[in-house]
Amino acid sequence: MRKLSLIMALAFAAPAAAQDVAQGKAIYDFYCATCHGTSAIGNGPMSPSLVVPPTDLTALSSGNAGVFPTVRVVMRIDGRDPLVSHGSAMPVYGDFFEGTDVATKAETGQPIMTSQPIVDLLAFLKSIQEE
Repeated sequence: MRKLSLIMALAFAAPAAAQDVAQGKAIYDFYCATCHGTSAIGNGPMSPSLVVPPTDLTALSSGNAGVFPTVRVVMRIDGRDPLVSHGSAMPVYGDFFEGTDVATKAETGQPIMTSQPIVDLLAFLKSIQEE
């Protein structure tokens, strides 16, 4: 039954949300740079206090055979795939990143439901990938 509900939700989901790189950068600067650094390489001022060093966010694609790992990134940010280094789900900022009201495309082309802030953050992260 749960699988059917998910299929129905995806079938009636809105088209993929517009991505705003500038808004994504603003979100990154406010919520992520403290740990991942202003250059997104994992050298933020809070990074020494984390159990697991922050990921170099500019190398997400290169570490995944040249494909941006959309599903993995969405699930890390929204808490479906929590990280030990945060002590809890990634969004330690309350419910800012919560929601499944917009769709974006996974690397497979399939829709993945998430929130608009995450869609914008994805756009920014995709824009800073090293070749």
